[in-house]
Amino acid sequence: MLTKILCAALAGGAILLALFGRRCSGCHALDLNKEGPRLRGVYGRQAASAPDFVYSDALKKMDIRWDDQSLDRWLSNPDAMAPDTDMAFRLANEEERKVVIAYLKSLGNQ
Repeated sequence: MLTKILCAALAGGAILLALFGRRCSGCHALDLNKEGPRLRGVYGRQAASAPDFVYSDALKKMDIRWDDQSLDRWLSNPDAMAPDTDMAFRLANEEERKVVIAYLKSLGNQ
């Protein structure tokens, strides 16, 4: 199932963008800080390092770079990684997490 989703998404990008919009854009944008920090370039970036965004103390104390594994853990349960973080949203569906992570990874630092 995931392979079909990724293949379809990579073919046109519409599924990736739609899922990101549905799951993330309430608090995040690609190029603007909202309730959450801008997400373009998040893949490979040090946690809590986007300029001009005020992060929770819990997130500032984390010493990680965002990659497939750390983003998967974060999206599934932010409080488990950084207790008292400001992000309350959880993306419970593993396939959806993989699609969102693939989308963020595909953006690079464009």
